[in-house]
Amino acid sequence: MKGSAVKISKTVALLLSLMPIGASVADAGGREGGMTTVRVRKTAAPHRLALTGDLSAHDPTLFKAGNIYYVFSTGLIQTEDDPGGILMHRSTGGITGPWEPIGAVAVPQWANDNYKTPHLWAPQVVKNGDTYHLYYAVSEFGKNHSAIGLAVSTNPGDPASWHDQGPILKSEPGDDHNAIDPMVFQDGGQWWITWGSFWSGLKLQKLRNMRIPTGLVTTLGSRPGVMYNPIEAPAILKRGNYYYLFMSWDSCCQGANSTYKIAVGRSKTPSGPYLDANGERLDEGGGTVLLTGRGNLHAAGGQDVFHEGESDYLIYHSYDAQQNYAPVMSIERLGWVNDWPVLK
Repeated sequence: MKGSAVKISKTVALLLSLMPIGASVADAGGREGGMTTVRVRKTAAPHRLALTGDLSAHDPTLFKAGNIYYVFSTGLIQTEDDPGGILMHRSTGGITGPWEPIGAVAVPQWANDNYKTPHLWAPQVVKNGDTYHLYYAVSEFGKNHSAIGLAVSTNPGDPASWHDQGPILKSEPGDDHNAIDPMVFQDGGQWWITWGSFWSGLKLQKLRNMRIPTGLVTTLGSRPGVMYNPIEAPAILKRGNYYYLFMSWDSCCQGANSTYKIAVGRSKTPSGPYLDANGERLDEGGGTVLLTGRGNLHAAGGQDVFHEGESDYLIYHSYDAQQNYAPVMSIERLGWVNDWPVLK
């Protein structure tokens, strides 16, 4: 995957030499290693924007329940016998934080038995009725022996309230896709799930009863001319007449050598085709780069999108050179020029 397990092992060894105290490797099944930490920074770095949070996190997702904002993110890597669950933080002071750690959603037994994973990653949470649905990824190290799992809760701020529903989508060696990085959204009365990392690109399928992918599998984005097809982490936002697909390109999780970036395209239907600002199809290698990083924050990616009131937000992680390239979360308000997103 990105080559081979040998290549990934070398990346992990490099990361171990770079990691600050309290950080750990994450995302090994779908990406070439990764880091995350539960340390919460009390103040934001001076260059950061007013709508940037102060939380160290990897693959963050943002949602609101009542008056409380929550960020769930990739779990801390631990051991196969004691794996790390999805990290949970909350803010009662608004979307900019401060963020308070409140625990983790535990790794279910099926994931530990079948995938021997040291953690869960790339969560996303959506609400349907009174129930919150947490989608997450699990994978065997270095393979596309992967699955997307589901847990549900009516009290999302309580780690113990999340009841696991098992895997809803799987991939195995020999498949042309990798079942990680889930993102679920609703369009009218139809729910959709999009996912994907490397292999043959980003996929989309209808979702029945919030847990059963059904019907045609569509490829939304791919980079066929680039080695290993480095594209992942789809996130879709509906605005006006368009659906916007945000995606991560290239390599995360390699410290100063990370090349992650956020690209975008749009379509008039959820299933595409999505086009970039030059009219190139995303499933044929197109994409308009929105963000690579800011100042000492390198390699932006692992993004989510969030809408509230009249505002749209981009949530993502990048690697802070001032913290030995530990991942930090940023939240930025999206502006719009000629129906294309820009960062204010």
